[in-house]
Amino acid sequence: MQLSLYHSVYFIGIGGIGMSALARWFKLKGMKVAGYDRTETVLTQQLKAEGIDIHFEDRTDLIPSFVKKEETLVVYTPAVPKGHKELNYLMNNQFTVIKRSECLGLITKDYKTVAVAGTHGKTTTSSIVAHILRTARKNMVAFLGGITTNYNSNLVMYGEVNADTIVVVEADEFDRSFLKLHPTLAVVTSTDADHLDIYKDHESLLQSFADFISQIKKDGYLAIHESVEETAEHNQHITTESYGMSRGQFFAGRITARGGFFEFDLKGLREINNIQLGVPGFHNMQNAMAAIAIALRLGIDENVIKEALASFSGVKRRFEFIINDENLVYIDDYAHHPREIEAFIGSLKEMYAGKKITVVFQPHLFTRTRDFADGFAASLSLADELLMMDIYPAREEPIPGVDADLIFKKIKGPSKMKCTKKNVVQKLKDLNIEVLATVGAGDIDTCVAPIKEFLTKKYHEV
Repeated sequence: MQLSLYHSVYFIGIGGIGMSALARWFKLKGMKVAGYDRTETVLTQQLKAEGIDIHFEDRTDLIPSFVKKEETLVVYTPAVPKGHKELNYLMNNQFTVIKRSECLGLITKDYKTVAVAGTHGKTTTSSIVAHILRTARKNMVAFLGGITTNYNSNLVMYGEVNADTIVVVEADEFDRSFLKLHPTLAVVTSTDADHLDIYKDHESLLQSFADFISQIKKDGYLAIHESVEETAEHNQHITTESYGMSRGQFFAGRITARGGFFEFDLKGLREINNIQLGVPGFHNMQNAMAAIAIALRLGIDENVIKEALASFSGVKRRFEFIINDENLVYIDDYAHHPREIEAFIGSLKEMYAGKKITVVFQPHLFTRTRDFADGFAASLSLADELLMMDIYPAREEPIPGVDADLIFKKIKGPSKMKCTKKNVVQKLKDLNIEVLATVGAGDIDTCVAPIKEFLTKKYHEV
């Protein structure tokens, strides 16, 4: 399939973070772009302001008139339900209909591609790589799974799109999407059990990561976290280098921390001293080391790498400071897997030793809640105070016997209570808040503005 054959693109699920980056790309390429999404969000409002027609009802009569079988490529997300009227109409009428992952594979096949895979850390690591490339003034395009704070977008570009362009993408393991990619360089950050509704067991997930690694182009390069490097053991056609906090061919030395922000030296195959990291958290230091390994492989000067890391200001909903005052801290984070939550709360406790950590958590997906209830309970028990919402179902139908209580009743932290999106502010009013975090991958982000408003008023009244 040649993308050049099409004059327009229609997206079903255009408001998704990965889909919207593709929509922006095609719009910048001069193509007509439109789409459907279930709900209006800040992101869909931004797309509409950029000239993209979007509607929010699943009705075939709302499909724009320029959507024609011979001229339009239809791209959909696997999160769209099977009974979707528009999707079935377009399929039944022989439109060219492909998944988002196929589209990304078609875009990247003719360029040097950096693909970042892993059950967590993808978005921040790929965003750091993109920021380093842009700081180095390399011709580049990055399709990201989050909104970078530096550029306020999930599509980051610099220079011309030509034969020298480097494309950065997230290699998503959900629905085995990353098997549509054949990167030149890749990162694997982690391979924890997840998406067991797709993979059934952890072994199948690990095999899928091994398959992804086998698709790295001959004489290509892989940076892999030392804890999972056995996943790449049998791939002799590529150069593999490991990284980690204290082990691997790249690791950290002379780590100093001020308020959770790190300065460290890179040790191992290359040594770079006095690296300052512009985002907090131990996990982000490891994400930065993976990005450094890629940048060095691409021949980027170490001084440019240091400049980029110091000026990288993060990704929205990834350890995002909403309020950061001496007596009151409020952070919003996308963590939705037990390992992510454990790392996130652990970083909070390190950064704010002696202060009370209050966490508001929204579980994401019935299957993930069912499969990892014990892990969620253990990680959330690290909080000094927990407020738990109901499960955000996303693409799933309810599962009998699976609800937030499956986690809640097992939590052994000192204080826990249930809440909803509607009453969370009221619940918080009764608490003495020192460090607050909202955590989850669903629509808990809609609570951020009202919580910030409440906390700001309370803080100024004190």
